[in-house]
Parts: sequence; C-alpha cells; structure tokens
Amino acid sequence: MDAALVVLGGYLLGSMPFGYWVVRLFKGEDVREHGSGNIGATNVWRTYGKAYGIPIVVLDVAKGFIPALVGTLLVNELVGVLAGGAAMLGHWRPLFLRFQKGGKTVAAAGGTFFGVAPLLGVIGLLLWLALFLATRYASVASMGTAVALPFIGIALGEPWPVIAFAAIAGTAVIVLHRANIARLRAGTESRFRLRRA
Repeated sequence: MDAALVVLGGYLLGSMPFGYWVVRLFKGEDVREHGSGNIGATNVWRTYGKAYGIPIVVLDVAKGFIPALVGTLLVNELVGVLAGGAAMLGHWRPLFLRFQKGGKTVAAAGGTFFGVAPLLGVIGLLLWLALFLATRYASVASMGTAVALPFIGIALGEPWPVIAFAAIAGTAVIVLHRANIARLRAGTESRFRLRRA
C-alpha cells in the first residue's frame, strides 16, 4: 500500500504545472502560447527570463526528487524510481491540465536521480552543464546526458532499478525531443541565452 501511494503521489506532484501556474499568476499569460509551447523551465526561461526560469527549474526538479527520495527511504530503490517515473509521466501529461501537453521531463528525471542515486545525479548535472556550456543547446545537453547516464550508472555499480530507470528515462527524453532533433538537423534549433533578448 505504501508503495502504491508513493507512486500515485509522484504522479500527482509531477502533474502540478508550475511553469503554467507561475506565469499565469504573475504575468497573466499562458506560457503554452509562447516559444515552444512547453510548460517546462526551458521555455519559461527563454520567454520570461531567469527570474521566472530559475524557480521553475527548482520546482520541476523537486517533482522527481521528493517522490523518489520518499519511495527509496520508505520502501526501496525500485519504488523510488517508479515514483520518479510517475512524476515524469505527470509532468509530460499533467492531470491538472487535463492531460494536455506538459514538459519534456528532463528536470523531473534529474530530480529522480538525486533522490535514488545522488552521485549519479551530481554526475548527470555536471555533464549536462558541460554539454550546455559547450553548445548552448539545452536539447543537446539533455539528450547527451540521457544517453550517457545508463552507462555511467553501470560503471558506478548502481543497483539494477537505477540502471533500468536511467535507460527508460533516457529513451523517453530522446523521444520527447524529436522536434528538437529535426531542428538540429535543419540548423534551425535556437541556441539558449541566459538573458532575454
């Protein structure tokens, strides 16, 4: 019962569309009508600047971190990754937006790693930052990290639920970045700027 409740809680927390809510509350606008149409931190930051983007990063990471940590501490790593995966699902198709388009789950996935495998989470964050600073493409940083983490997890000797989560979550991140891949191939993907134009 505890495991089911934690996983359900992960989905409900993941379904909280903080990017949509914060922009609606403070700007009176629908973030889905701007930029990529995504409710995640990258689109919020691109459109409204770091004053809005940074809090959404933190909140979206917390979506994965809290249920993953609770599941790991109360039950085991398997429940932790299931709860984090449920949070990713909620972020992608939020209950509170009537299952309409949500975010691409990168921050929630990162939070999950911090909850179940902190060292792997730190390495993932450092790798993401290195790729981002080298390319200025958030999509490239996200996909590169997604591909690398399962292998890094194996090298670190992480338990099988963490490895399986890394592989499945990484695949999900790649699939959800299909449009970005097409834009990268066409040379039309926008480089990220820390400051708004």
